[in-house]
Amino acid sequence: MSLFQSIPSGDAGPRGKSPLADRMRPRTLEEFVGQDHLVGPGKPLQVQIERDDTGSLIFWGPPGTGKTTLAQIIARMTKAEFIEFSAVLSGIKEIKQVMVDAERARQYGTRTIVFVDEIHRFNKAQQDAFLPYVEKGSIRLIGATTENPSFEVISALLSRVRVYVLKPLTEDQIVLLLRRALQDEERGLDAMKMCASDNILKKIATYASGDARSAYNVLEVAVALATERTGAKTGVEISEDVISDALQRRTLLYDKSGEEHYNLISALHKSVRNSDPDAALYWLGRMLEAGEDPLYVARRLVRMAVEDIGMADPQALPQCLAAKDAVDFLGMPEANLALAQAAVYLSVAPKSNALYTAYGEVQQDVERTVAEPVPLHLRNAPTGLMKGLGYGSGYQYAHDYEDKVADMQCLPDNLRDRVYYHPTNEGLEKRIRERLAEIRRLKDSAIPNPKEFEKES
Repeated sequence: MSLFQSIPSGDAGPRGKSPLADRMRPRTLEEFVGQDHLVGPGKPLQVQIERDDTGSLIFWGPPGTGKTTLAQIIARMTKAEFIEFSAVLSGIKEIKQVMVDAERARQYGTRTIVFVDEIHRFNKAQQDAFLPYVEKGSIRLIGATTENPSFEVISALLSRVRVYVLKPLTEDQIVLLLRRALQDEERGLDAMKMCASDNILKKIATYASGDARSAYNVLEVAVALATERTGAKTGVEISEDVISDALQRRTLLYDKSGEEHYNLISALHKSVRNSDPDAALYWLGRMLEAGEDPLYVARRLVRMAVEDIGMADPQALPQCLAAKDAVDFLGMPEANLALAQAAVYLSVAPKSNALYTAYGEVQQDVERTVAEPVPLHLRNAPTGLMKGLGYGSGYQYAHDYEDKVADMQCLPDNLRDRVYYHPTNEGLEKRIRERLAEIRRLKDSAIPNPKEFEKES
């Protein structure tokens, strides 16, 4: 069997046998909905397609946004053979065989587009196998990925392709696609004369979260449920109850180890930092309801407490640790409120990154300066030998002073006057700032330790 196969038309076989999403797949740019920033009039990808100058591409975007469809449309419009790979099922042997066939076909004037779905799942060796053929132009590679290509595609291949970012479809765009499916007699559901209000279609679109394939699947299930319950084959209205059963549970776009994982935790952290409890609750809910590990969320909340609040409200840290304990003790979903409480507490707490900044400067000094020995007066002297060597000599015991502050140097000589911690005027740090100013005044006015003076006399 030849590896070169014609592009599926979307309605092969008996009508209605393939999934609705496959049957309704757009066949031309005119039918294509969404991604106006790429294929709208005068936009970059449309211009390249019209000039037959697309080269090799990677489409990066969420599921159901048209990555495979665009690849097939490009193949049709440029009259190229279309070979589809699945990164899950294909190995280097299959890749090399297709490359050889494509190079042979090129000699006879046939161009080949190799489409790789989930290209991020190919390992380095598999991605390397494409390089010489992409570079020579033997094939046009089109990869599709839901993961950030910067992390998942090797740099050598990335430098030889154009990356286009696809966006989730809007609710209005998905409603348009669903309405089109209901009215299309050839490929859609018009033969069944199903009825659905705009509110019903909008509900499906909302739950689809920008994924047209998911929306089509819900509509198809809803049609099957409606006809089964009424016993009628045509003219049935899709009700709220039918849609609720078809949806069952909203499918949230989330990958606990991928791009969306980091996007959502970043949104949560930045909402907390910006003192926005409503946004913090929303992003927290998005993560937890999609199945994120609650202990991961608890760990990140602890980090927020010490990075963005610190000494401005020292109770932030125990609040987050208590939420972590609640996750261990209660489990989910009961502990989601404990995490929500911690997120709201952090959001409304006074903010300070003074400790974060101070420790960062300490790290720099540890790395860049000479690691001088601990001054003798700060060392313990448990043995006579150590005392004889001067360990502990000159140490000033703070409790011997009336104000509990001695004018004693505690940093090594090369960092003698270094100041790391600069408290803000937020929350408790305002009092800490005042206390540090008082400590500096007491040090400047400190007199010798009277007990030490008596010993020396």
